[in-house]
Amino acid sequence: MDRSHRHGRTGVSTCTVVNGLRVSRSGRIMQIAIFTGSASGHSPVFAEGVATLARTLAEQGIGIVYGGGNVGLMGIIATEALSHGGAVIGVIPGSLVDRELAHPDLTRLEIVETMHERKARMAELSDAFIALPGGTGTLEEFFEVWTWQQLGIHNKPVALYNVDGFWDPLIAMIYASVDAGFLRGVYRDALIISDNAQDLLNQLSIWKPAPQKWHAEISTDVVPLP
Repeated sequence: MDRSHRHGRTGVSTCTVVNGLRVSRSGRIMQIAIFTGSASGHSPVFAEGVATLARTLAEQGIGIVYGGGNVGLMGIIATEALSHGGAVIGVIPGSLVDRELAHPDLTRLEIVETMHERKARMAELSDAFIALPGGTGTLEEFFEVWTWQQLGIHNKPVALYNVDGFWDPLIAMIYASVDAGFLRGVYRDALIISDNAQDLLNQLSIWKPAPQKWHAEISTDVVPLP
């Protein structure tokens, strides 16, 4: 495999920038970061749900940015999107390429040095973020971009694709955090949640950001350290 930092076919189509997001001429988001597992899960419903999302994105001309792997749900979403004419950009550390985990047929594969660079590059390339079923890596990626949203580090929507109720325990924890006073309701409400691929994209298209954390309009009982 070519070990250059960026290689592959031509990337996603040109677009305009509106409020910091790349959008098509029709006003739609152009590229979405996908966080999901390197395993497929025990139930086939997870693969089926991921494949449905991949087809929906491809059919609507929305490119995928993901971790570049060819295993588990990661491999399924990339292969399914590519088979339906979608554009897929992978970002992967060189150490994982060496283990032959990289997908061989992506629109473009970017090879970086570290996991930190991988996440930063995926965030840079993407206009929105969707977490699909996955393990600790998926959780870590989701919480990071959602926290960045709250802090105003980016102004992009974050979503949970709740295939077969997979995220229900996490959603319950988020509500419990609001009830206990550790999370503002406006940030919970800014998180998009759906078990339907098309509904998920519909919500992404009309999303409005919540006020940034520590913004003057948001009162809080928490006092930051000096």
